Amino acid sequence: MGSIDRYIFRTTLASFALVLVSLTGVIWITQALRGIDLMTSQGQTILTFLGITSLVIPALILIISPIALMIAISHTLNKLATDSEIIVMNAAGFSPLRLFYPFFYATCVVALLVAFISAYLAPDGMRRIKQWDAEITADVLTNILQPGRFAQLDKNLTIRIRERLPGGILAGIFIDDRRDPNERISIVAEQGEVVKNDNGSFLVLKDGNLQRFEAGKRDPALVAFGRYGFDMSKFSNQGHDVTLGIRERYLWELFSPSADDPVYKAVPGQFWSELHDRLMAPLYPFAFAALTFAFLGAPRTTRQSRNFSIGGSVLAVFGLRMAGFACSVMAVKSPLAAAVQYAMLAVAIGAGMWLIVGGVVVEPPAGLMEAINRSNARIARLFGRPAAA
Repeated sequence: MGSIDRYIFRTTLASFALVLVSLTGVIWITQALRGIDLMTSQGQTILTFLGITSLVIPALILIISPIALMIAISHTLNKLATDSEIIVMNAAGFSPLRLFYPFFYATCVVALLVAFISAYLAPDGMRRIKQWDAEITADVLTNILQPGRFAQLDKNLTIRIRERLPGGILAGIFIDDRRDPNERISIVAEQGEVVKNDNGSFLVLKDGNLQRFEAGKRDPALVAFGRYGFDMSKFSNQGHDVTLGIRERYLWELFSPSADDPVYKAVPGQFWSELHDRLMAPLYPFAFAALTFAFLGAPRTTRQSRNFSIGGSVLAVFGLRMAGFACSVMAVKSPLAAAVQYAMLAVAIGAGMWLIVGGVVVEPPAGLMEAINRSNARIARLFGRPAAA
């Protein structure tokens, strides 16, 4: 790799890293805000919150990387064109294909990164999120039941304790249970403790009263008790068995799923759709790079507008990505959609390379440019300014 190649290679990867970090950071913040209840309602620390939400970053990078590469290549080519470096290199004997070499090397680096994330890092992060969430839920009795706070264990179940006493004793317990639409139960107890046995986990309440408001009845039923067991098994046992979804499977697990896998038996089409998405993920950087360079890599003078080429590359890349998403959805029910997606990527890469090898300059049709110039002239006359020739 020569000095010019190294210069372009470094510039492209530096721009790629900057764009990738910026876009990933913005999108990660929007995703992380959805999990803010992890701290507010479940009593978790800021470190736990950041740890769980950061595990989704590999999945975000998987989608953003090809787009960041396209932006980096566009920025590098625009910089080279603005400084007239593409013209100089072309005059020195650099063909468009030769100029594409450093961008191809940078694309290989991005494709390897995407392949690693797709095969291992992204599913590993997703399964860690599920496991961590299950462990938090399993430890609900110690983490959520914080003194002086109303903890919502379920959609219509709220528990509050006044304080924790030595020996694991909970004092001043209030429970509001509205999970049954036909009745509402309110429990107030002086003390309680968590008891775990073979039958599950129970919050054993002592010296309290229970009010049951049944639908259709005017007066509640009031019961005083000396000892009452409230079943907490649903909230303390969820972390024992974690069923991995399709997105949590490594690439090699998608290749050969077990015939007894309940998820595979339920949705086999989603397995194959996810497998093809993982296999095609490293191909998108090559398609985006070829299309972007085909539109912007041809030598132009500084007096020639590049707006059409920039817009054309954005539309081509956007259209290819949207079509890929549509094919991924349809591949769940139709295997032919996956073949169409492979064909689209092959056509995009082939068309881009044909334009690059042939040195074809992608420019707008003459009729379109004449229409734009006439429109600009009318606008200039409307504002009383002489139209530029």
